[in-house]
Amino acid sequence: MLIDPKESAHVAAVAAPALPRPDKLRLGDVLVQQGLLTPEQLEHTLAEQRGSGKKLGRLLIDRGTITEESLAHALARQLRVPVVNLKSFPVRSETVRLLPESPARRHRALVLDDKGEHLLVGFVDPLDLVAYDEVTRLLKRPVRMAVVPESQLAPALDRHYRRTDEISGLARALERDIGDAVDFGALEASVGQEGAPVVRLLQSVFEDALQVGASDVHVEPQDAGLVIRSRIDGVLQVQTQADKRIAAALAQRLKLMAGLDIAEKRLPQDGRFTLRVRERNVDVRLSTLPTQYGESVVLRLLGQGDTMRRLGDIGMPAAMLTRFREVLGRHAGMVLVTGPTGSGKTTTLYAALAELDAEQQKIITVEDPVEYRLPGLTQVQVNDKIELSFARVLRATLRQDPDVILVGEMRDPETAEIGLRAAITGHMVLSTLHTRDAAGTPFRLLDMGVAPFMVASALQAVVAQRLLRANCENCAEPHEATAQERSWLNAMGGDGQERTLRGRGCSQCNGTGLHGRAGVYEMLEMDIDLAHATTQADPTTFTRLARERMKGRSMAHHALHLVRFGRLPVAEAMRLAADLD
Repeated sequence: MLIDPKESAHVAAVAAPALPRPDKLRLGDVLVQQGLLTPEQLEHTLAEQRGSGKKLGRLLIDRGTITEESLAHALARQLRVPVVNLKSFPVRSETVRLLPESPARRHRALVLDDKGEHLLVGFVDPLDLVAYDEVTRLLKRPVRMAVVPESQLAPALDRHYRRTDEISGLARALERDIGDAVDFGALEASVGQEGAPVVRLLQSVFEDALQVGASDVHVEPQDAGLVIRSRIDGVLQVQTQADKRIAAALAQRLKLMAGLDIAEKRLPQDGRFTLRVRERNVDVRLSTLPTQYGESVVLRLLGQGDTMRRLGDIGMPAAMLTRFREVLGRHAGMVLVTGPTGSGKTTTLYAALAELDAEQQKIITVEDPVEYRLPGLTQVQVNDKIELSFARVLRATLRQDPDVILVGEMRDPETAEIGLRAAITGHMVLSTLHTRDAAGTPFRLLDMGVAPFMVASALQAVVAQRLLRANCENCAEPHEATAQERSWLNAMGGDGQERTLRGRGCSQCNGTGLHGRAGVYEMLEMDIDLAHATTQADPTTFTRLARERMKGRSMAHHALHLVRFGRLPVAEAMRLAADLD
């Protein structure tokens, strides 16, 4: 049986009064008995298990012999216990935390509900009696068993075992250690000790941020105290608040890790370092900014070894994807990807590089920092401390006989001019720029002081993009558009009958109704008329022509398309349209 939220109360009613300990059974025997496995398949898999050390169930799933769902239901039928869908079951964090995180992960168990006379606990492997006995001992309460799918357990554990309480506790401990006066000499001498509260606090902050998929961590001293926030799906969420006296200790420790000058608190500084957190290497970009109440520190988290996405997987519309690939196949010119910070520009550029033949072409990237390591590419990281700037590396790159050059960002006139000259002289140049939309990009280059004829001659295409918060797939339901939303839909060319969805809020999205992000794109290809308007430095004509070229294919229209398919709520699409206007 599969438990839905409305049926959760039924679990207590069907529970056996004594809650007896399950009988000792072997998984293979259960699967053979239920006809999901033949004796020959079992024998072959057991022989493979002895060589690999993997669990029998995992081996069978990996080989495609059975599915995760059929395994869970087979165990549930045998033991006469329910199967719980963690995507919809209303689990409360305070109930989950009745069992400490370490044994929960070790025994693959999750406390689902407190029924008063007993606890409902979900197990991935309900035949593991050692795990059952240990969980029962730790909870000190009668336990009723349920089966949960393995693929759903890890995300649920990450959601509910947040480090928020631990971070707050460590912050309070650090407040007590520091007292009213900060002894920076003593603090510097102690930061290398693993037991130092500042070290444990930072470790917990990083672990929590990675656990929930945060892209940035903000450490912000304010008048009322220190606030630590994480950016999740583009929105900042508070991790903890603490006494502002510990802000200096955290900033100093982070600056030491990044090799920055800890004595300099009056000027902004930038640095980077690499962390090993939960079996994962993470590149951290650090930026400090002196404020009225101390140094504000922002940390950008970049996971090493993260799977690089392909162009066909990023969500670009099919027609645009075909045109973009055609532009990438040209031998020379510049292609720019634009958008605000954190809009996925680098992901798009690397997906574009993956389309190119690195074996037959010389591809060089100039970045700050190198975000993905790709085989067959020559990748260079700029270093302003030794005057290894974008412009200097780019000039040297042109003497390396490249076919394709990726420049991390057109951040100054010199870099832009060198990149455009390279595009004119027979190289394909890919780069990013911070502009609001595709139509404004050529004139952003002109504002930087680049000659209009160079932009008109070199620029081939501009892709503008944003990331919008998407509906939670688990709880999205039909939504009756408001009068304002219906007016916007009609203004965008709708027929007034669009079917829209909005998440109602569930445990998977922490009650927000939103989970993950979806990319929206627009692409402007340069032609003779657009190039002429650029040469004449005529923004009015250029903008009019660009809008004609992209009519029905702008970012706002792409967002509308995703609204119609239920991927986005109307409110997110309207927010984008208002920002672009």
